[in-house]
This record gives sequence, structure tokens and C-alpha cells, in this order.
Amino acid sequence: MSVPAEPNATQFSHPVVRLFAATRPAFLSVTLMAVLLGFASAVLSGYGLAMIPATLTLVFALVAHAGANVLNDYYDAKNGCDFAESERIFPYTGGSRFIQNGILSQRFIGCFGAILLLCVIPAGLWLAWHSASGLLLIGMAGLFIGWAYSAPPFQLQARGLGEFGITAGWLLVVVGTDFVQRHSFSWMPVAVGLGFALLVANVLFINQFPDVRADKIAHKRTVVVRLGATRARWGYLIITVLCYFWLGAMVGLKVLPTLALLALIPMVLNLMAFRDLMHYATQPAQLSRAIQLTIASTLAHGLILTLVSYSTQRHLKWFEWF
Repeated sequence: MSVPAEPNATQFSHPVVRLFAATRPAFLSVTLMAVLLGFASAVLSGYGLAMIPATLTLVFALVAHAGANVLNDYYDAKNGCDFAESERIFPYTGGSRFIQNGILSQRFIGCFGAILLLCVIPAGLWLAWHSASGLLLIGMAGLFIGWAYSAPPFQLQARGLGEFGITAGWLLVVVGTDFVQRHSFSWMPVAVGLGFALLVANVLFINQFPDVRADKIAHKRTVVVRLGATRARWGYLIITVLCYFWLGAMVGLKVLPTLALLALIPMVLNLMAFRDLMHYATQPAQLSRAIQLTIASTLAHGLILTLVSYSTQRHLKWFEWF
């Protein structure tokens, strides 16, 4: 599996293309999948989809994730982490490289990230007005996590809390998307989304292994830095087991349909990635395949759950305008 070359200043002549590329768009796929799972959760409970609120939810969830990505680049440049990256596996670790390669300035990146997050607020207010005020709590919590993941004084990732922040953040995307359609809180989006959110956290977790040296220099005390690569590699297996145990438990309790067990299939990809991690935890250059397998398992798990949810509710009139 080939790794693309890093971006350079001559690649992005059009300013809009340059800004879009700075958001690391390939990674927005996990938020797209989280929103689809939120829709699936509502469908499983018998709700059709209101298309205008659903579209706004999708667009601004992606904008919020893009803003968090850009701010992460800004703060990892500010603390020196991304400048110190010598064992990065682009594009998976080491940030977008837009600051380090002179494509955009550090100050511009910081402003751009803040603007993206601020753009989410008007849409969130409209969606809360359309659904219910409880959405404001979900939105505020999500924006806080997106900011606090990288920014001082919280710096969740640097304190070894990044996995908790990522799990909570992507679960909130599923819960919030469901809330817009349901207009109330429910257990169903937690049942549907927690396993997926754990797999997203596993993407973050395995990405920390190539970053260990740079994180130490920048005083980022991630879980892998704290435990050391050899001990920390077992964390990947623990997160994987938690995800698929959760899925099995939800099916066993009849919260999710039996067909949802098909979402166990991507576990094979996680186990293949874990095998690579066991061999190459201290050899970051060899972890590209393991990272790709982890991303693939995450997206496959979410897609299977989404398709199962729709297939079990074929009698619904799925689409409305409001």
C-alpha cells in the first residue's frame, strides 16, 4: 500500500482547494459515517428522515470536524510536535504538513480553524429550534471536545485523555444526529454508536505509535508515551474487544437486531492490524498497513450497521422535508 507524498506550495494554486485540503478531508469520512449511524438509529426507532435538518446536520458535523482538524494542526505546530516529526507516516500522522511545508502560515491556520468551529453555531441554533433545546447541550459538549482535544489549558490528548475525548466526541455526533430526527434523548444512538466511537478512538491510538518521539519532545503525555510502545500496544486490543463486546451485548439484550452481528466481520481487520502492531510497535515505518486496516475496519463497521438498520425498516416512509 503506497503512501502519498506530502503536500507542497505548488500543488494548490486555487485558494479554495488549498483551504479544503488543509482540513484533511479524507479523515472526515469517519464523521460522515457517524452521521449515517445517527440516521440509522432514528430509522431503527421508526422515524423517517427530515431531509433539510438531516442535510444541515451532515454538512455542519463535517465542518466541525474540519475545524477540529485544523486547530489540531495549529496547536501541534505551536507546541513543536509536528515540526519534530521525523517518523511520521503521511497522511495518517504528523498533521496536514501545511504549516511545516510553507503552504499556509501558522497564524492563518489557527484563525481558519476557529472560524470553522464558529460557523457551526448558527446551524446548531437553528437545528435546536427545529428539534428541541437539548440539542444545545450536545452541540456545546461536542464543540468543547473539538477545541479542548488540542488547545490549552485542557489538551486532552497531551494528558493521556485523547481516547476518552475521541470516543465521547464521535458518540455525540451519533447522538446529536439522532436527536435532530427524534427531538428527544434516547438510548438507541448510544447502542448504535458507542462501538463505532471506540473504533475511531483506536484510529487515534494506533496513530500515536509513529508520533512517540515527537510527542515526547513536545511534552505530550499520550497513553503511548506514558506506557511506552511495547506495553501500550495491548491497549489497541482492549479497545477492539470493548467495541465488539458492546455490539454483542446490544444484540443479546435485543436493543439491536440480530443482523447487526454482521458488524462483527470487520474485527478481522482489527486483528490483522493488531498483529502488525505487536511486531512493529517500535518500528513506526512498518505501521502504515496497520493504520489503514484500522481505518477500514472503522468505516466498515459503521457502514454495515447503517445498512442493517435500513434493511430492517423497509416499510418506513424514510424521507420528508421537515
